[in-house]
Amino acid sequence: MLLITIMTFLSGVTLGAVVLVQKSAIAWSSEVGREVTIQIRPIEGEVMQSNVRTAITLANSAAGVSKAFALSLDESEELLIPWLGEGLDLSALPVPRLIIVELDRADAQDIAQLKASIETIAGASLNTHAAWRQQLNTMAGTFVISGLLVLFLIASATVLAIIFATRGTMSSNRAIVDVLHFIGASNSFIAGEFQGRFLRIGLRGSIAGAVASLLFFFGAGIAVSSILPDQSGAQLGALFGTFSLGFEGIIAVSLLVPAISALTAVTSRLTVQSFLRNTS
Repeated sequence: MLLITIMTFLSGVTLGAVVLVQKSAIAWSSEVGREVTIQIRPIEGEVMQSNVRTAITLANSAAGVSKAFALSLDESEELLIPWLGEGLDLSALPVPRLIIVELDRADAQDIAQLKASIETIAGASLNTHAAWRQQLNTMAGTFVISGLLVLFLIASATVLAIIFATRGTMSSNRAIVDVLHFIGASNSFIAGEFQGRFLRIGLRGSIAGAVASLLFFFGAGIAVSSILPDQSGAQLGALFGTFSLGFEGIIAVSLLVPAISALTAVTSRLTVQSFLRNTS
C-alpha cells in the first residue's frame, strides 16, 4: 500500500505539473495572440510625439483592432530595469516608445495591412510576437510529452512492483494455495481472491497518494503567495499562474485513483494466473 501511495503521489505531481504548464501555455498564447506591439525608435529630425500619435491613429483605424494606446516614457523605461538594473539615468539613452495594440480578432491579412501602414512612419516597426508564441507552444509541448513519458515510466515501475509483490505473496502462501487446489478451488477463483485483495490495497493507496499530491499543490500555492519573496513569487506566478490546479487539474489527479486501482487489480490477477499455470 505504501508503494502504491508513493507511486500515485509521484504520478499526481507529474500530472498536475503537466496541467499547470499546459494551462499557462494556453493563457500565454491567447494573451500574446490578442496583442501586437508597435515600436517607434527615436530618429534625428523626427518628432517622437507626432509619430506616436500618427501610429495610434493608424492602428485605431485598422480592421481588427479594438484599441491602441501608447506606454508613457516612464513605463517604457521601467521595462528596461530588469535588463539594465535600477538607479540608472536613462534620460540620455534613445529609449523607444511602445504602443500596445489590442486585437478583437487575429486576422493575418489585417495584421499585414497594419504592418504596411505602420512601416510608413520613420523608425516604426510592428511586432506580432509570433516567434514567442511558437517558442511557448514548443516548450509546452515538450513538457507535456516529457510528463507523459514520466507517467509511463512510473506506471511501468508500479506494474513491476505489483508483479514482484504478487509472486512473493504466492510463494509465501504456496501451502494455502495447494490446500485450495486440493478442496477443488479453480485457478480463476484463486486469482479472483488475489485480485480483490490487491484492488482494496490499490484503492486505499491511490486515494492516499492522490490526496497527498493535491495537498502538495495546495501547500506550494501558499508558499508561492506568502513565503517566497515578491519578485520570485511574481516570476513563478507568470510561469504557472496562481499555481492552482483548478477544476480540470483536480479531476485529472482524481482519475488516477480508479486507474491505478484497476492497474493493480488486473496486474495481480494476470500474475497469479501465470504463476498457477507455470506451477501446476
